[in-house]
Formats: sequence, structure tokens, C-alpha cells
Amino acid sequence: MDAKAKAMKAEGRPVIGFGAGEPDFPTPDYIVEAAVEAARQPKNHRYSPAGGQPELKKAIAEKTRRDSGYEVEPSQVLVTNGGKQAIYEAFAAILDPGDEVIVVAPYWTTYPESIKLAGGTPVFVTTDESTGYLASVDQLEEARTDRTKVLVFVSPNNPTGAVYPRDQVRAIGEWADRHGLWVLTDEIYEHLVYGDTEFSSLPVEVPQIADRTLVVNGVAKTYAMTGWRVGWIIGPEDVIKAASNLQSHATSNVANVSQAAAIAAVGGDLAAVEKMRESFDRRRRTIVRMLNEIDGVVCPEPQGAFYAYPSVKGVLGRTVRGRTPQTSTELAELILEEAEVAVVPGEAFGTPGYLRLSYALSDEDLTEGVGRIQKLLAEAR
Repeated sequence: MDAKAKAMKAEGRPVIGFGAGEPDFPTPDYIVEAAVEAARQPKNHRYSPAGGQPELKKAIAEKTRRDSGYEVEPSQVLVTNGGKQAIYEAFAAILDPGDEVIVVAPYWTTYPESIKLAGGTPVFVTTDESTGYLASVDQLEEARTDRTKVLVFVSPNNPTGAVYPRDQVRAIGEWADRHGLWVLTDEIYEHLVYGDTEFSSLPVEVPQIADRTLVVNGVAKTYAMTGWRVGWIIGPEDVIKAASNLQSHATSNVANVSQAAAIAAVGGDLAAVEKMRESFDRRRRTIVRMLNEIDGVVCPEPQGAFYAYPSVKGVLGRTVRGRTPQTSTELAELILEEAEVAVVPGEAFGTPGYLRLSYALSDEDLTEGVGRIQKLLAEAR
């Protein structure tokens, strides 16, 4: 879909894309200036510690205490080349062949692939719009076997925007603790929550499981730094040491200039982040309203991140301009070709019958793009 949309744009067609999982804002100036200054310093032209510069590890520990109340030491931090490397190395450090990992669907596409690369087996627990895409303890328990080793817990969630309430975070953490499971919790969208919704960090809510919890995070989403490639893992020191050993042979250190930018990001205030969050909140309300105006589409209101994840099962099987899409992939192709709007089908996230639309794009493009989808699907018969 992405390749097709880019090819259409190259032909001069006015394609509007809702697929990008990244903020549409520039990185804040003070962060860029820190990187420029770092590039001028000869010490940054050399190798640095494979697991991250001590200054950044300390800053991440302080930021974690400030933002979520989780007390960790710099020795519990590994700085990685983005969140994807953090996720893979976390699984590589704790999984053995045949270990099962519970993953709640819809899921971000990297989780199952990283699990398989590390020798594990993903086991999926499917949620839907009826529960706001939240998994219950009963569902997780039904998926657990004697081979289950890890739960992947993501809140706020990509692709659904779901955010688990504090009491449910606590219940899930206590369930994992009772059964001796590890938890990998992805907190990359921690600052992007809306309305009265609050972010809750699982190891803070259930401190007894902290020594079996790996927290994955990074600067990409909060500070509009997807291209800078700085993520991290927080966890028990022995796991962090093992993952650091792996990284030393795989990629060695993250680029020093990017690390300097990350120090400025996590050490600064959240004023720039708040401005971005306000824009996302406004767009969130607009996109949900417009999607729910389409006959056959049901879109729960996302509480976090910057994605809407509507069910389009009520549209499938209906004819539009001589075509009758039976899957969300076919519907996404129809929308791209006929409305010149790019969306991501639910098949990519393990749940056919849905579409993911990122609202990290301008208000004008958002309104125009969803408006095109409305006009196209109004023809469905």
C-alpha cells in the first residue's frame, strides 16, 4: 500500500496519506541546537560506550522517575538504535526456543516478528471495538500455557489508541506476577493521552513485578524525533548487561549526535510536547466524528497515541463503483485508487475488518482525506 501510494504521488496524483506512524511536527529547536553543538565537538567523532553514553543513561533514569514515578538506576538502562532494536534485544535476552509470548491484537507489526526472530512463539489474544480494544485478565488467562514466559503490554496502544485504566493495569500486572511471567511494556506513547485519561506505568502500579519487567521507550513519538533513532530498554541489570553484550556485536553505540539530542529532549520541559498533544487531541475528535458519520463504520474514540482504528466490517461486501471489497485490504486498495487516500488495512495488525488512520497530519489534509472517504463510501450499495 505504501509503495503504491508513493508511486501515485510520483505521478502527480494528490494522494493524502494516513499511514505514517510519526508526528508531523519538526523536532523542537532546542533539541536540534544541542545536536548541532555536539557535532562540533571532536569527542563525538569517536566511538562511545556500546550501551549508551553515561550522561544519557542518567538523564533517562531521571526522566523516568519524573514522568512515571518509576525509580531506576542508570545501570538499568540500555540506549538502543530506536524502539525496534530495544524490542528485539529485550526478547533476545530473555527468550529461549519454544517460549510463548502473549500479544494482544490488534498489535504493532514488529512485536510478533521480533518474538519469532528471538526464537519465541507469539500467542495472540484478540480484542475488538466492543471493549475499546482492551484485553481482560480472563482472556489473558485463557491464552496462558505452561510454556508462556512473557506478556507484551502496550498502553497507549498502536494501532488502536486504547489506554488501560489504572485498575486494569494493576489487575493485569498482578495476574502476570502470580504466574511468574515476564512483562515487556512499551511506553513510547506515554505523554500522548487525552481528556481525563491518565497514563499508568505497570511496574509502578505493581512494584513486585519490577524485577521481571522490561520497559521499552524512546524519544521518537514524544519529541517528534523518529528519524534520530534513539530508544531504550529499562530492566534488571543482568538482562540489560546481556542485551548490551548483544548490541556491542550487532551495532555498537547509537550515533553520538543523536544521543546528545536525546539528552536535551529528556532533560527539557514538556512545553513543546504539550503543544503537539493539543493539536493531536483536536484532530482526534475530528477524525472520530467524521469516520462515525460513514454508514457501516464504527470508530471508538482513541484515548491515546495518534491513531484511529475503525471497524469497517459493515462496509465489506457492498459494491462501490463496480467493485465489492470482501476484506479490509481490498477496501484500502479501493480507497487508495478511487479516493486517492492511503490507509493501512487491519490485516497488518492481526485483525482483518479494520483500518488504521494516523491523525498525525495537518487539519486541512485530515478533513479533506476523510471527506474523500465519506464521499466514496456514500456510494456503497
